[in-house]
Amino acid sequence: MLLRAGERLPIPPRAADLLIALVLNRGRAVGREELLRGVWTDANVEEGSLTSHISLLRRILGETRTGIRYIETIPKRGYRFLLPVEQVGLGEIRAEPERPMLAVLPFVNLSGEKQNFFSDGLTEEAITHLGRLAPERLGVIARGSVARYKETTKSIREIGAELGVSHVLEGSVRRSGNRVRITAQLIQVSDQTHLWTDSYDRDLADLLALQDELGRAIAGEIEIKLAASAPGPGSSSPIDSGAYEDYLKGRHFWNRRTLEDVRKSIRYFESSVRREPGYADAHSGLADAYMTLHDDGHMAPDEARAKAETAALAALRLAPTLAEAHTSLAHVRFHDFDWRAAETGFRRAITENRNYGAARFYYANFLVAFGRFDEAVAQAREALRLDPVSLPAGLNLAGVYYQAGRSEVSIEHCERVLEMDPGFAAAHEHLGRAYAHQERYGEAIAAFEKAVELSGRVSKHLSSLAHACAAAGRRKRARDLLFELEARAREDYVSPHALAVVHAALGARDRAFEYLKKALAERSAPMPFVHVNPQLEPLYSEQRFRDLVAGMGLPFVRSSRSGRTSPGRAGGRRTRKPALRAHRRPADP
Repeated sequence: MLLRAGERLPIPPRAADLLIALVLNRGRAVGREELLRGVWTDANVEEGSLTSHISLLRRILGETRTGIRYIETIPKRGYRFLLPVEQVGLGEIRAEPERPMLAVLPFVNLSGEKQNFFSDGLTEEAITHLGRLAPERLGVIARGSVARYKETTKSIREIGAELGVSHVLEGSVRRSGNRVRITAQLIQVSDQTHLWTDSYDRDLADLLALQDELGRAIAGEIEIKLAASAPGPGSSSPIDSGAYEDYLKGRHFWNRRTLEDVRKSIRYFESSVRREPGYADAHSGLADAYMTLHDDGHMAPDEARAKAETAALAALRLAPTLAEAHTSLAHVRFHDFDWRAAETGFRRAITENRNYGAARFYYANFLVAFGRFDEAVAQAREALRLDPVSLPAGLNLAGVYYQAGRSEVSIEHCERVLEMDPGFAAAHEHLGRAYAHQERYGEAIAAFEKAVELSGRVSKHLSSLAHACAAAGRRKRARDLLFELEARAREDYVSPHALAVVHAALGARDRAFEYLKKALAERSAPMPFVHVNPQLEPLYSEQRFRDLVAGMGLPFVRSSRSGRTSPGRAGGRRTRKPALRAHRRPADP
């Protein structure tokens, strides 16, 4: 039965089966052959039947009437259901309430080359503010996916189709001293109608108030009724113009994600906080930057988490409903192994702002650690829908599939990411891991070598390369790489987990456990996934591995490639929602 607003919609049985197949695979491109096999039992059914039923579904769902896209055609691949999906009961699935989707294109800089950081930062601030404004009624695409349209020659129709949005906001910014002039226009994608346009001249210190004014004007044009007095979760009172400018610079450099740029972002966030201690967003940005250093292995974990925690707590004291700060603190709690506080924080962030994709990104990783793979995939897919051409979001979904044991699907998503950016080192490393899990060691080694080359020999990529070499019987090269890692560890920080992975592959189990104990003591970033990491499968049969994982309060949720049962498991059956040691799921928000 298909319902819209409680009203039953007539739908033929075959079309209903097709819709169910697409919804169950929401966010994934389902191949034509897969749909034909799954929905039609006739051996000689023609592909035209599939095409005609897709057209029928679009009419039933009202794509033309509502302007909302439900089903996307992927050339030469198949079809994808676009809207988020919520499971409301055993076997019962429904789409989340329909929302207009908005993309804020990068503001054009009319102030000269040196002011690029300002126009880029203002774009991100506009996206953040609009995303917070009415997340239950307006979806806003994340910055990572719109950044690629800077100076684009693509039409609004093309951009709207690629991002799956109904509306686009574009504009320009010109700054002279402390005066800023912003021009913005809202465009409806379906017919490229200009719904609204306006210009604003403000002092730099008034920009936060301007964003509120701008957001409400846009929301009104998209026919969203907002209470005029509804306060935003971030800082809304006037702030020091220098603090605001430093914050914009901090976000600009943090988004680049290189080690040098993240460190530079920290300097700007710290400057912003010194100028304006009550600026919650600046504290939250500082927490994000330190956790990036933590996850990438560029800072000792204890130090990074302590600094991030201090900043996140400061942000929450100033703005208790700020989704970004709840996410940052939950991220810290996750790596502190405070599982209950971590899940509560992630779910609170999603409740506060459904448009904040980073909350879903990190929550998906939490769910992986507890073997809740279906939920993890759903959250990772939603993070990608909110940021559809984001390299990290696409790679995170690939990682979830890899840790869930679905390496073939992981490879597919890695390849999609690499189509967008062949120079993304982390995507080559993820691809190598999936190949290695399938024992395709030649391809795995080639992928890891590319990751090592592109990253400047980052330790975790060297570790994966050494692991694949050992598994492929190239033990001398594996030992040479291990020697390089251990030499580096004497001079700089190298995660003990990276060293444990190589020793496990070389059969040196005692040494592997020594390093895992060190990684556990410092709560190294990869440790919450130690029991769902195929690279450590040689250790699964050991009682001391059982003890290590149980001591962390994690369940044993993984079956190995060879079909052996993971520690503490019986019969190789996967428990989707295991009883959690030292953990209890909070009530749904």
